[in-house]
Amino acid sequence: MFDRDNDVIAANQLEMENPMKPIKQSLIAASILAAFLAPAAPAFAQHAEHVAAAQVATAAKVNETGAALRDLWVGHTFWVRNVIVDTLAGNKTAAVAAEKEVVANAKQIAAAIEPYYGKEASEKLFGLLAGHYGAVKQYLEATAAGSNARQDAAFKSLTGNAGEIARFLSSANPNLPFDTLNGLLLAHGGHHIREIQQLQSKQYAEEAQTWDAMKKHMYVIADALAGAIAKQFPAKFV
Repeated sequence: MFDRDNDVIAANQLEMENPMKPIKQSLIAASILAAFLAPAAPAFAQHAEHVAAAQVATAAKVNETGAALRDLWVGHTFWVRNVIVDTLAGNKTAAVAAEKEVVANAKQIAAAIEPYYGKEASEKLFGLLAGHYGAVKQYLEATAAGSNARQDAAFKSLTGNAGEIARFLSSANPNLPFDTLNGLLLAHGGHHIREIQQLQSKQYAEEAQTWDAMKKHMYVIADALAGAIAKQFPAKFV
């Protein structure tokens, strides 16, 4: 027991004789720790930079896809409007030329989903878009002829087709709720009808407001599609 006490006393005396020893030990420990952590700091920073760059690249690709879809959907409204104007003016040649553009545009919209859902889905969407335009044209012709009964039938076809498109897209992409998408497409159909009625009645100032609202509404639909596709297929946007 006394030997142990003597050892403790001796150790205390040695430490008092060399008061810098604990400091040296702390410095050595700190140096070891710094050497261990030094590579980790740049690696972490590099990883953070890669993550940030990936996020920027993803956002850029989503925006690019959204911009492309905006152009396509606004193109749809632009050429359909031309068909309406030329039909009401009795300019059949111009109306036929505009209708060809409507069809070409529908093919482009349908082709835009092919990289994600395949050719069969693209062809299905084209058929549905053709049905959409067909219903708008029926309403246009009914309005020009002054037939309320034909207008009602065309309106029914238009709303039914909106539901078919919404059902198709929502079943393909879980990020596109049916009710939301159906509501957007019904509003789009309503814009077509209002535009036809206003142009028929020569309410040009009012129709200009409808056109502006329709264009902005197309942006909403295009952005919703782009965002939903990016969320469903994130690897394609890295």
